[in-house]
Amino acid sequence: MKNRVEIKQIAKDAFYRNYWLCVGVNVVVSILIGVVSSITFGIGALILTPSLLIGLNVFSLALYNGGEASFDTVFSQGFDNFGRKLGGFLWMMLFSYLWSLLFVIPGIVKSFSYALTPYILGDCKNVRAQDALKLSMRMMKGHKGELFVLCLSFLGWQLLSGLTFGLLQIFYVGPYMNNTFAGYYAERKAAALAEGVVTEAELSGETPIV
Repeated sequence: MKNRVEIKQIAKDAFYRNYWLCVGVNVVVSILIGVVSSITFGIGALILTPSLLIGLNVFSLALYNGGEASFDTVFSQGFDNFGRKLGGFLWMMLFSYLWSLLFVIPGIVKSFSYALTPYILGDCKNVRAQDALKLSMRMMKGHKGELFVLCLSFLGWQLLSGLTFGLLQIFYVGPYMNNTFAGYYAERKAAALAEGVVTEAELSGETPIV
């Protein structure tokens, strides 16, 4: 599996090659979530945000892998099979919330365990909602600290974004992070397949997840 530095470099290169597209997509998704949330007092955002974020993940994953993506990717991939994606995302949020009730640390640990769920929902179209959560837990076993360090590597950028009133987040940090975390999923998935942690049949939805 590629290390953190390699993943970030590939993600950054993909971002630079598609700079304005990445910025535009991130801005549109953020605006849509904000508008829907304000109009519906959060209810609409709860329903639509999962699909928008999953579509953004698929968009970022395609760029990281050297493929092509467009604005349409976010909507066509995010809202395709809407119920499965919404169910899987809400299932993840529910379990994260329940674990957080056992104090902060268990909730944080489990959030990293479930972190790949939205990517699996977007990338593996025939995996059931609940199975996406199980696959994420299996793929992240022994790798939660690895993802935690990757998150920490963006702390400085996040602080700088605050000093620029969010402008740096819009024009650099946000798209760069999205590509990076999509890249982490791509590398972790490839490694999990090579290690036998998951199988192609499970990721294609052909085999039940236990």
